Amino acid sequence: MKYTLLSFTLAGLLFANLAVAEKADAGKEINILSDGAVYSSLKDAGTFSGNIVVTRGSLVMKGGKLDLTKTNTGYQSFVLLAENGKAATFRQKSDSGDDEWIEGEGARIEYSDQSEEMKIFSKAILRRMSGGKVIEEVQGESIVYDSLKEIFKASNSNAGDSVAGAGRIKVVIQSREAQAANTKALPTPVIAVPEKLPSK
Repeated sequence: MKYTLLSFTLAGLLFANLAVAEKADAGKEINILSDGAVYSSLKDAGTFSGNIVVTRGSLVMKGGKLDLTKTNTGYQSFVLLAENGKAATFRQKSDSGDDEWIEGEGARIEYSDQSEEMKIFSKAILRRMSGGKVIEEVQGESIVYDSLKEIFKASNSNAGDSVAGAGRIKVVIQSREAQAANTKALPTPVIAVPEKLPSK
């Protein structure tokens, strides 16, 4: 299968740092891997299709189609769509701990570097992971995550409104005990010291 790989280093083409996203990701190049691509350098816009994998530092986004556009004010907007029944996803290292990650999935993920919000639609899920285990999880029809204010808004409709009878929002927050259990200190490694050789 043939793939197309494009690398972007323009400052205006950077994804947002999630509020707890790793600061080291800022300024790193964006790589887009796809089966096909149509891109205009003059407009800073393009469409990428098939087995999309977007990486920038610790950030990894996957989906079936990616639309990239530039606003009149020079900001970049991204729309990532699911592929063949598989949800569009993103995952990024968190600064909150050595092994903490932010994960999200849905049928569509939108991002604008003007608002620095990650919007997830249709069976949206947002998770905070630690040690490979879920510490916090939010489920709804749509979720908007504000990386600057470190808050999320979950709704039971794709319009972003709460509609009576349309479904329920689910938020799971692990207890402090459970979180502590997930972040147990690793055992101190034992260093073998060779025996002193006899002097000649």
